[in-house]
Amino acid sequence: MTPVPELFREAVAALQSVRPRPEVQLETMRAPQRLAPWSYAVSCEVSGPADVLASGRLVLLHDPDGQEGWDGVLRLVMYVRAELDNELATDPFLPAVGWSWLTDALEASGAGWTALGGTVTETSSARFGDIAGPTRTDDLELRASWTPTDAALRAHGYAFCQVMASVVGLPPVGVTLFEQRQSS
Repeated sequence: MTPVPELFREAVAALQSVRPRPEVQLETMRAPQRLAPWSYAVSCEVSGPADVLASGRLVLLHDPDGQEGWDGVLRLVMYVRAELDNELATDPFLPAVGWSWLTDALEASGAGWTALGGTVTETSSARFGDIAGPTRTDDLELRASWTPTDAALRAHGYAFCQVMASVVGLPPVGVTLFEQRQSS
């Protein structure tokens, strides 16, 4: 068995040092085994103020030889899925906004990256007959990957947590949302 590369150990330790805001729950999960010789993954669940639910995962890949398209030996892969309300799901700017959640979070965190690419997908499902649940559901999926410029991945971990918070509509840390007043 080959010893774990020091660069990979440093990258994993940096991700493990991330302490997200209380609403964002991170858990180590089984990482994909066939994408690179070394991998590590975390999953995330978060609920927003309007009961918007989102789940996601961040996967770290390490190939000491690099891979075509990576532009380095480390690669981060992110997947986020969130429920949407019908009004938001019909917004023609939603894909651009979804992508900006990621790019803004990476920039704000100070993370260094290259070779960023991905997709934002909107899906709508209609239920018929005896299938339980709402008659229509709308979802957003954000898939992206990028190459960090070094193994100091803590900022990347915080960027992932910020994307999760943005997707469900959590306000910035330190900001409190006022409940809508009910008229009597």
